[in-house]
Amino acid sequence: MTPKTKKYSDDLIRTAQISKALSHPLRLYIINKLSEMDSCCYSGDLAEELKIGRSTLSQHLKELKYAGLIQGEVNPPYIKYCINKENWAEARKLYKELFKI
Repeated sequence: MTPKTKKYSDDLIRTAQISKALSHPLRLYIINKLSEMDSCCYSGDLAEELKIGRSTLSQHLKELKYAGLIQGEVNPPYIKYCINKENWAEARKLYKELFKI
C-alpha cells in the first residue's frame, strides 16, 4: 500500500469498488432485476430481455461479480446469476454510513 492510499479507510476503498461496479445504468438495471427475484436468473434470459449481445452482458456481469455483488452458478452450458445477499447487505451498510442515512 502506498502512502497516498493509507489515508483511505478500508470502508472507503470498498465503497469505491462497489461504486465502480454500479457506475453503468445497465449494471444498475441488472442489480435491480436480480434483487426483485426470488431465485437466480440465467444470463441468456437477461440477454434476451435486455436485447444486448451475450458478450456485452458478460462484461457487465463480470464487473458486478468482481465487486462481489452477484454470484454465478455454472451448470454447463448455462450460468445462473443472483444477488450475493451478504455483500449486498454490506454495500447498503457502507452507503448508509457514507451518506449518513
